[in-house]
Amino acid sequence: MLKSYWKVAWRNLLKSKIFSLINILGLTIGITVCLMIYLFILNEFSFDKFHAQRKNIYRVMRGFDANKEKVPYLSGPYATALLNDFPGEIQSAVRVMPASGVISLGTTVFKEKKLYLADSNFFRFFSFPLIKGNPATALQDPGGIVLTESTAKKYFGAEDPMGKIIELDKSRKFKVTGIAKDVPSNSHLDFDIVVPFSIYYHEDWFNVWINNNHFVYVRLDDHASKAAIERRLPAFVNKYMAKEMTLMQSRFDLALTPLSDIYFEPDSGFDNVRHGDKKVVYIFLSIAVLILLIACINFTNLSTIRAVERSKEVGLRKVMGALRGHLISQFIGESIILTLISCICSIALLLVLMPLYNQILGHTLTISWNTPPVYLFLLGVIVVVGFLAGSYPAFFLSAFSPIESLKGKLKLGKEGALFRETLVVIQFSISVFLIIGTIIIMNQLNYVKNKELGYDQEHTVIVPLDNDPIAAHRITFKNELQSNDNMITSVSLMSGEPGGFFDVQPFEAEGQPAAVKFRSEFADFEYVRTLGLKIIAGRDLSSQYRTDSTEAVLINRTAARKLGFTPEQAVGKWIKNPIRDSLRRRVVGVVEDFNYLSLKEKMDALVISTGDDRRVAVIKLRPGNLAPSLGIIRKIYGKVAPGFPFQYSFLDQKFDELYKKDIRQQTMISLFSGLAIFIACLGLFGLASFTANRRLKEIGVRKVLGSSVWGIVLLLSKDLLKPVLIATLIAMPAGYYSMFRWLENFAYHTPLHWWVFVLAAVLTIAIALFTVSIKALKAALANPARSLKAE
Repeated sequence: MLKSYWKVAWRNLLKSKIFSLINILGLTIGITVCLMIYLFILNEFSFDKFHAQRKNIYRVMRGFDANKEKVPYLSGPYATALLNDFPGEIQSAVRVMPASGVISLGTTVFKEKKLYLADSNFFRFFSFPLIKGNPATALQDPGGIVLTESTAKKYFGAEDPMGKIIELDKSRKFKVTGIAKDVPSNSHLDFDIVVPFSIYYHEDWFNVWINNNHFVYVRLDDHASKAAIERRLPAFVNKYMAKEMTLMQSRFDLALTPLSDIYFEPDSGFDNVRHGDKKVVYIFLSIAVLILLIACINFTNLSTIRAVERSKEVGLRKVMGALRGHLISQFIGESIILTLISCICSIALLLVLMPLYNQILGHTLTISWNTPPVYLFLLGVIVVVGFLAGSYPAFFLSAFSPIESLKGKLKLGKEGALFRETLVVIQFSISVFLIIGTIIIMNQLNYVKNKELGYDQEHTVIVPLDNDPIAAHRITFKNELQSNDNMITSVSLMSGEPGGFFDVQPFEAEGQPAAVKFRSEFADFEYVRTLGLKIIAGRDLSSQYRTDSTEAVLINRTAARKLGFTPEQAVGKWIKNPIRDSLRRRVVGVVEDFNYLSLKEKMDALVISTGDDRRVAVIKLRPGNLAPSLGIIRKIYGKVAPGFPFQYSFLDQKFDELYKKDIRQQTMISLFSGLAIFIACLGLFGLASFTANRRLKEIGVRKVLGSSVWGIVLLLSKDLLKPVLIATLIAMPAGYYSMFRWLENFAYHTPLHWWVFVLAAVLTIAIALFTVSIKALKAALANPARSLKAE
């Protein structure tokens, strides 16, 4: 019996083609978006879950300032000391240092940015399987090296790479001792090459406690307590770092972060591992639910307005003995069938869109669409959406009186109209909310991109000093570049370009009872000139003053303020970096604040000194000679560092690097906003069709009596646009609050302009008006004789 009712449900769907198509299209888009976001969320929460003993693995974090996030960088002695001081609790430890290098195979050279230095137990500690080689011995020999599968294929093609010799940085030869599977995209660690850390064990820098440049992971015993170990870490730090802490007038502390939590740690931007943001996950999850809700509202609305058309069918079935339960089963069956068809269509659409989706996300999702969690999700969608979208129409239609239904006197009444309008209000409130969010995010990113940063980023090239020859001959490189003054204005060697690395270090300063923590920059005398900074007090660092190399610094306005001085008062005051300097330095000048950090961070104090730390060359070019100037730089680089690939970037491209996650987020939200309003307009189009058909006779009479086409269009449109206007008014305060909170992530942000909300309202109303007008205009242009004759 139930089976026959489902057959009837299928036949009814085939009869109402337009109704079914609108609902299938809306549900397909909604389910596809939900699937995309569900796959994204599964991938985000699957990070590092493939490691066999992940529950016992922790990364050791170091804190140095209560106002700043802990950092993962430690020095060589930590791992050994932790194993010695916590026997039985810490089973093993591994050190991992992200690096880069140049791989040479004969005359072929590759610049590799995903190179790790790791202890010999790396492949036993983590679950990165080796296709070839022994995990226990692959890194034991200091002359061994492990490549990923893709890297090995890039180097050797179809040849067996095992035992092959490759050269690193033109100085060390290694034999391939292992081939690892490509690192999955849901791993926070991401490498192409692993080199034994043991090649540096005997270097002086490796055994210095404050030389922090790599990660330390520990595996705890099954019966060990993370909390108990953390309580003993302060004593551990005092035991080994007391002298250094006294010298630096700072306190260090350690903490253990579970492996599964590393991915969602705050991204420092400098730990070279993958990070995610739970806020983004929850935003996308909310969008998925809202878009699916819009699609369900479409179904409910269109099913309800078809109630009058199907009233005689319901009445006849009741007279023939159909029970209310059977009718409810039939109508919910129609809803489930529609949802099932939509799910099938959404899977097909997803397969087509996955490459584009991965491109927008910036990585390939490791969760496949044909896994059990996805099928369970689709089953849940079919059941929940089928019942959610079909329940109200089912109970509404099955409650009709058979007598009134057969007489054709059934009307939806004011309550039905109010219900439909309420659903439309919900739909368009969501759409307007998403449009407001999209406009404000676009506006903020545009603001960040065009904000005056306080330095000149135009025509500026950045060349990393990341290999031994270029680092050793950096002065020669700089001098030869400056000799081409017809193309190059100035060159400065520094520890970090704006948007790059600026370490936090302790400084003793005049008038300060304790050390202060300021950002540091180490640069030459051309720093201010090359970046176009403004000196607001004192003078620039200069080679004309012999003592400037060892006894002078520049500070920014914020540093002067934090020291309790005006820029003018700060000039002449002493300051000392106890880590690097044996003598005090004098402040010879104060520069205006410039945004050397991301605009998400507040302006921080900066000390610019001539200390020896040169990591990049920043080259200011003369306008109009880009290609020849780059050719000159390439030629000189090749002369100074022969055999090493020349790599460069532009200072004004730092925007894309610093805000790439925000740009991707904005792209996704823009896409989802467009889809949301499209689905909402599908429902509005269906309502307009129903309204026009219901008022055909009225339209015919009005036309005969002289009403204009536009008058009839306005008549049909105004009732349908009323809930859209109400939705706009509801969405505005919600959008204001949500985007105000989002903008708090930026230290510098655009104000919430009134025109953003007006624009969102105008766009929504214009799109809705266009949607309604299509059907209203068609009805207004119809021949009145045909509608009156039909009546």
